[in-house]
Amino acid sequence: MSAKKPFALRLDEKMMQAVEKWAADEFRSTNGQIEWIIHEALKKAGRLPKSDAK
Repeated sequence: MSAKKPFALRLDEKMMQAVEKWAADEFRSTNGQIEWIIHEALKKAGRLPKSDAK
């Protein structure tokens, strides 16, 4: 697994609540859900490095 880089993210309160609920619905942590959302968006846009495009 690659190293993780800490990053501060500011979200609107209602957006954060929506992400937290989505994460709970899918049995993920909020952080894990945000990582998954970003990964899926990068994959869809064709912007993942070849080694990460699963």
